Amino acid sequence: MQPLEGKKIVLGISGGIAAYKCAELTRRLSERGAQVKVVMTKAAKEFITPLTMQAVSGQPVSESLLDPAAEASMGHIEIAKWADLVLLAPATADLIARMAAGMGNDLLTTVVLATDAPVAVAPAMNQQMYKNVATQENIATLQRRGMTIWGPASGEQACGDIGAGRMLEPMQLVERCIAQFQPKLLQGKKIAITAGPTQEAIDPVRFISNHSSGKMGYALAEQAARLGAEVTLISGPVNLATPANVTRVNVLSAEEMHHAAMEQAPLSDVFIGCAAVADYRPAEIADQKMKKVDGSDELVVRMVKNPDIIAGVASLKQNRPFTVGFAAETQDVEKYAMDKLSRKNLDLICANDVSQAGIGFNSNDNALNLYWPNGQKNFPLASKQALAQSILEQINELTQ
Repeated sequence: MQPLEGKKIVLGISGGIAAYKCAELTRRLSERGAQVKVVMTKAAKEFITPLTMQAVSGQPVSESLLDPAAEASMGHIEIAKWADLVLLAPATADLIARMAAGMGNDLLTTVVLATDAPVAVAPAMNQQMYKNVATQENIATLQRRGMTIWGPASGEQACGDIGAGRMLEPMQLVERCIAQFQPKLLQGKKIAITAGPTQEAIDPVRFISNHSSGKMGYALAEQAARLGAEVTLISGPVNLATPANVTRVNVLSAEEMHHAAMEQAPLSDVFIGCAAVADYRPAEIADQKMKKVDGSDELVVRMVKNPDIIAGVASLKQNRPFTVGFAAETQDVEKYAMDKLSRKNLDLICANDVSQAGIGFNSNDNALNLYWPNGQKNFPLASKQALAQSILEQINELTQ
């Protein structure tokens, strides 16, 4: 039996250069047993013809909301109800923005509004357009509403730029479709994840923190929930929306995060310490704002160690979860990661070199090296969403 036998997939194509890949995508889906109905925007037809898509899908292509013949039987509702999955590929910045606004001004956006099937979005656009704050906010909105974001990949683009924004390749999207219909990889698992920075107060208006955006931890939480896990996200202060189907616990300081983590860890099957926790905090917090002292160019703040959250979880004697740590290094990544793995009694550590431009803190992309007592695996530069999927698959393999 083919992995997509009998599955009904609506392929929504919008107007980007990656539309030329949709013929192969449709053919590959059909080879694996899927029935594919294609819906195209007006702009998509400038890149690939409806006739081509009809030939490879074996189905008439739908392209107009105002087609009298189709709408005589409420065609857009019929398509929406027919689908087991709606895959939007390529999903341009324009399509993503219109969906985020809840618009239904063409056939494709109307189908998205009318369907109760899962919707997967494969972004494809120029890297600068992808990084634009409006696009990122629109993608976050779709994620918050429960849509799944597949990609984008990084690399050379049609315009000559290099960066995140390439649509995933056809076979990558086919694999995601197959996974969508398989039993959830993490069904029944409870996963606790820490994410973001901590803030260590100096006085009522000042604090010590770091550059962590929380994007990696939030990507892990989103993907874990999508894979069927019951997810608790213990989050420091970040400007990110809570992923769909994730319980969020907000904290500020390392001590608050430690308290929440030690509460959740014994209740969890897996604990992932992805937060950038401050190693030290001021020994005393001033009651009032600290003022400059005339004649002195120095301010001395005595620091004390914060609790080691990941080591505390790993040292639990009862109900200890599979414990995963992160190591952000600037040199000798493998040496320091392996030392941390052993010293803190972790089951798995994910390490990266944050001295490299374009990855790590505040970036949408990352490259990671995974180490565990009897093995290792390297993941090259990819979106944090894609890496989150890979990390969780590795965790699932190690916990079987």
